[in-house]
Amino acid sequence: MTRNLSKPGEKPQKSGEYIEVGPQGGQVSNPRRVTIEQGDSPFPPTQKPNRRWERIGPPHKKGKSK
Repeated sequence: MTRNLSKPGEKPQKSGEYIEVGPQGGQVSNPRRVTIEQGDSPFPPTQKPNRRWERIGPPHKKGKSK
């Protein structure tokens, strides 16, 4: 299975939860997590150069308070 890794500054292909990974998709310590929604701006910068963003699931919905 091919992993879809995105570079910082690229436009997201699909909305979802993304986690920061190493250059080849490996785990990193204290990774950033971001939620990307349809129409959002490009991926934010990573904590270190050469890291990528990997989609880990659908976007989390924010609950409405009553």
